[in-house]
Amino acid sequence: MFTVLKSSSSTVGENRYMSTQKAISNEVYLRHLTVDEALPKLDKYLDDAFMASLYQVRIIHGKGTGTLRQAVHEQLSKHPLVKSYRLGEYGEGGVGVTIVELAPK
Repeated sequence: MFTVLKSSSSTVGENRYMSTQKAISNEVYLRHLTVDEALPKLDKYLDDAFMASLYQVRIIHGKGTGTLRQAVHEQLSKHPLVKSYRLGEYGEGGVGVTIVELAPK
């Protein structure tokens, strides 16, 4: 015989938050997306990373013509959760990657 245990809504919400917290990667892949596709994805990712208490994240935008990189940097420059950002260094992906430091909670 099985017993069904009901949980309160706050416990369910906490479990959902914890699963999001564990599932978030420290990088987001935006290569091959248009600017219109990439920017909403970037915003959502930054919100999720902040909620997961990530300190530093990688934005992989690729090298290409630089259009996506420029749009990402413009977005980061005005995003309230971003403390600082810089291009990747040698071994981090170079100009195809932006390293973002998120503001503390």
